Formats: sequence, C-alpha cells, structure tokens
Amino acid sequence: MRLEDGRESDNVEDRRGESAGRGGGFGGFGGGSIGIGTVVLALVAWYFGVDPSFILNQAAAPASAPAVSHSPGKPPPHEDRQARFVSMILADTEDTWTAIFREGRSHYEKPKLVLFTGAVRSACGRAESAMGPFYCPGDRKVYIDLAFYDDLQKRFHAPGEFAQAYVIAHEVGHHVQNLMGISGKVAAAQQRTDKAGANRLSVRLELQADCFAGVWANHADRARHILESGDIEKGLAAASAIGDDRLQKQARGTVSPESFTHGSSAQRVRWFRRGIDGGDFKQCDTFRARQL
Repeated sequence: MRLEDGRESDNVEDRRGESAGRGGGFGGFGGGSIGIGTVVLALVAWYFGVDPSFILNQAAAPASAPAVSHSPGKPPPHEDRQARFVSMILADTEDTWTAIFREGRSHYEKPKLVLFTGAVRSACGRAESAMGPFYCPGDRKVYIDLAFYDDLQKRFHAPGEFAQAYVIAHEVGHHVQNLMGISGKVAAAQQRTDKAGANRLSVRLELQADCFAGVWANHADRARHILESGDIEKGLAAASAIGDDRLQKQARGTVSPESFTHGSSAQRVRWFRRGIDGGDFKQCDTFRARQL
C-alpha cells in the first residue's frame, strides 16, 4: 500500500500498558447478564477477527450503554511504525466516509480508535485482547491490540498491509452502520426472533460491514491511489480466511451453517469484492438481498 505521504488521524488513543482492571468481566457488556454459551460464541468470534462485542451486546440487550471513566489515551509515538499505519488507515476512512456522508447531505462523526494491550475497558465492558478487534457502539470507538496482526499473518495466513487495513475498515464499517441506525434496528429485530434468526441477521450485518470496507478501498484508491499490485488479492484472502465455514472446519472438522454469525468465506469475499468493484454503499444492502 502507498501510505508514505498519508496523514495520520487525530482520533487515536494509545492506552497500551494501562490496566483495564478486573471489575465487570463479560457481564459488564451492556450492563446485562450473559450466559456461558454467549461467552463461548464471543470467543469464537475472535477467530473471525471482527466485532465480538456485537454478540455480547445483543445477548445483554442494553437499553443504554453505561458510562466508563478512564484517562484519555495519548497519541501513539511517531516512531511506532505499526501504530502510524493504523492511524493512517483510520485517517483514510475518515476522509472517505466524510465525503460520502457529505454527498448525502449528512455529517460523518469520526470514531475514535483505541490501541490497547492485554485487556481494555470500554462502554461495552471489559474485553480481552484474545477476542480480537471490535467496535463498541456505546462509545463509538474501535478497539485493537496490535498483536492481532501477528495472528492474522501466522494463524489465519493472511499477510500484507491491505489485509490489516481491511480489519480496521470492517470495524469502521460497523461504525457507519451505527451512525445510519442500522445496528440498532438489527439489535431490536434480534430480540424478536429465535437464535437461528438472530444469527442470520448477524451474518447480514457483518457482510454489509465487509461491503462497506470495500467501498472505502474503492474510494480511497480512486482519490489517493493507495493500492499496489496484489493488495486487493491479499484483502480478499483475509476475508476468505475468516469465513465461518473455514474456521469451523479448522476448529472442529465440521461446518454448521445455522450457527454462522459472520458469513461463509465465499460470502465475505463476494460482499467485500462488491464494495471494491462498485464503490457504492447503496449496493451493500445485504438485508434486501435474496442471496448472500
């Protein structure tokens, strides 16, 4: 990726090295009670590399997110190459979605991105780094332990900067859904259906976030020519590597489509590619799509 001359975002909080405390645990997500089955499902979401807080939030069915007090994180040091990379990707998503929202005569509220190590407290509760990157709608922040990128390369066999950028863009996609009111509608609908129905809604939400990530890549490359040869293939490989079917097959040797929460490898690639090829977020309506 060509990011050498890219600007860095002012919305990165560096909380690495801070203690997240022990209070709350998983039960702190959304302020509700979460059974062990949901905790296991959330831990499985770590393998998918995206948004485990969503699963926990839906199980807790929060009326409103609790307040969380902590010291504001400082900006990351300039010499920290990986932190700078994440900051530049966040800045690029800011530029892209600000322009898209402006075209629709709306205001894009930029999310914060929090760097942490080990564990972190958010408005969604306390989360371990083993659960991977996530977006918390309660405080409108993306959280990531940069050690996840080692797992992305070694465990998921998805190397490359664009694969790493895809992870950030996907979580920002959840922020876009939150601003558009999509996340809230899905959460409400999930409360009115059974587990299988809730899973199907979750898949559509996640695939839309994949498509939104592709929309960012399309706009960013057209505006700033950030992609190099092979980048798109690496991003698609990352999307494929974290498909539910592939991860279930690797983990237990069998595949259970009714338990999918993020979509199959083919579905994730299809919707990410749709966003990249078209660049139109209106083409990312997974909720009206007859076939995913």
